Amino acid sequence: MRIALGIEYNGSAYCGWQVQPGEPSVQGEVERSLSLIADDPIKVTCAGRTDSGVHAFCQVVHFDTDSDRPINAWVRGANSHLDEDVSILWAKQVGDDFHARFSAIRRSYSYFLINRPQRPGLLANRVGWFHDQLNLSGMLEAANSLLGENDFSAFRAAECQAKSPVRVMDAVSIDQQQDIFRFHFVANAFLHHMIRNIVGALVYVGSGRKPVDWIQFLIESKDRSLGAPTFSASGLYLDSVEYGAQWGIPEGASLSRLI
Repeated sequence: MRIALGIEYNGSAYCGWQVQPGEPSVQGEVERSLSLIADDPIKVTCAGRTDSGVHAFCQVVHFDTDSDRPINAWVRGANSHLDEDVSILWAKQVGDDFHARFSAIRRSYSYFLINRPQRPGLLANRVGWFHDQLNLSGMLEAANSLLGENDFSAFRAAECQAKSPVRVMDAVSIDQQQDIFRFHFVANAFLHHMIRNIVGALVYVGSGRKPVDWIQFLIESKDRSLGAPTFSASGLYLDSVEYGAQWGIPEGASLSRLI
């Protein structure tokens, strides 16, 4: 049978989602706990790999097993074996043709940034930080250039393995609550470091270092070397993964406005 899971995690202590030799990973923790419940080795496939220090409100994975367990055992049982910074939120049996990555329609991410002269203490490793004052209206205007189908090569990491740099950005929003900005992105998929590079560029615009039309210039240039430095991973969260209604996958990101 095939089981889908929703997983929430704080990525601060991990090398990222993917298993790497000699390093603690979220995938490794999840597979270890599920294998204990199944009494058999379990390998999971995720909707989107997250980098070191990146968090998730709801990562979606699937795995196959011959172990017959009550569906709640994959939640409560596995959680009893997980470290406190990783939690399985729900489990659902799905058809064998469901795939956590390839069945996904779109993904949404949020980047939380604290904007004040002093670095974060209470929210250390949970938000990004920029010390100079940012202008919300300028960043909002610049962000409009990101919408639609674009070649995002200017925001792509050099080590990105995606076959194409073209992505469709369905929505971009930026909200401000006192000194915390939330950048929210929805797209069919994202390139390696794409969001962190976009946030870095928007911060350059918001701080006045670059004009509003600089984002459009970067898109047209397709040149990563012209962009801003990659922003910290600390403020990045996978909000949710969207699937067709036929799969009945629960919506995620219920906590995404509480940071």
